[in-house]
Amino acid sequence: MKFHHHRLSNGLDVLAEINPAAYSVAYGFFVRTGARDETPDVSGVSHFLEHMVFKGTPRHSAEDVNRIFDEIGAIYNASTSEEETAFYAATLPEYFPVGFELLADIMFPSLHEEDFRTEKQVILEEIAMYDDQPASFAVHKAMETHFAGHPLANPILGTRESITALPVEAMRRYHRERYRTGNVVLAVSGNIEWDLVRRLAEEKCGHWPKGSFRRAHPPRVGRRTDKRFPRADLVQQHTVMMCDAPGGTDRRRIAASVLSFVVGQADNSRLYWELVDPGRAESADLSFLGFDGVGAFIGYLSCAPEDAEANATTFRRVLKEVTRYGITQEELQRAVNKLSTGIVLRGELPAGRLGAIASEWMYHRRYRSVDDEVKDLQRLSVADVAALLEQFPLDPETTVVVAPEQTKASRGAAENAEAVPRRA
Repeated sequence: MKFHHHRLSNGLDVLAEINPAAYSVAYGFFVRTGARDETPDVSGVSHFLEHMVFKGTPRHSAEDVNRIFDEIGAIYNASTSEEETAFYAATLPEYFPVGFELLADIMFPSLHEEDFRTEKQVILEEIAMYDDQPASFAVHKAMETHFAGHPLANPILGTRESITALPVEAMRRYHRERYRTGNVVLAVSGNIEWDLVRRLAEEKCGHWPKGSFRRAHPPRVGRRTDKRFPRADLVQQHTVMMCDAPGGTDRRRIAASVLSFVVGQADNSRLYWELVDPGRAESADLSFLGFDGVGAFIGYLSCAPEDAEANATTFRRVLKEVTRYGITQEELQRAVNKLSTGIVLRGELPAGRLGAIASEWMYHRRYRSVDDEVKDLQRLSVADVAALLEQFPLDPETTVVVAPEQTKASRGAAENAEAVPRRA
């Protein structure tokens, strides 16, 4: 495989990892804007705009977009996170010119008022759907609580109020400000000629507007907080715990990923053997979230309400033991092997490499091969994890509980959901 980089005269970075042995090619535009970059009056606009991109352009109707992608057999989609909006496709190499031209075209959609009004209802239904899912609701409330006062508290979907009030002109203005070449990375991976990538990028993207957007990086100001949300429609109790972790650009992020894997992967982790395998809980896991400038460990527990208190105590005990004693060499090696396998398997597919190439460039302005990623993992030591735990102990600062409703009084608590400070 060979990596190429070229910057167009308008500032668009074009990246390509060429693999002649691959049978497909994947390509995408990654825009450095997401929920954390929104103001309250446009909360949810990044995700809403992701939907609108597929509603047509001056050259292609929405029907054209779907038809052409289907005609060339493309697998295509888009996604929005706290920090990024991505649009991507994967095709056979011979269909790359057609797929790329269409993907580039929809990056500047028409944003017609009628389409906007129709899609607004879709977004409102999506918000309602995720609110109905207790695990998603609990995670959303935990993020909102843990990052209170910080941009990362912004909900990706927005709120019913913000989406309902959002005018189409606000979306048009947001698109004009954020979809500029300094905020966008074009990444390509797979079996394709570099000269073709570069030529089509110049032809289809060379006229895009220049500019960039400066992201705010305020520190997170935290306090120990518990919140409880009773709900009448539940059978299980869902608990989310959060504490600080290194950011996504911090060199300690690799140790954080390995630590969370040892403590809370889906199977064969400490939390799994303590809570899931014995049948005490349906789920018990720990994940690492690395954002731009700040990070978090997020733990999730779901179980029967009558077992919740005891299980939460066990969950915290596991975190406390790991913080005090660290992890073993055997646990480290097992995690490194498992994570390395995942990196290699994803790397065998161009679509699996695409996001890694773009993300590495957006956050670090560099390229890392699959071998580089595996070697970074293999260099990690038990002492590195111990040093991480000294700086970022697994001591949950935020706890959010979504539990079955019991009384009329708890219904009032659900509506108010006042923060209750906990002792340190």
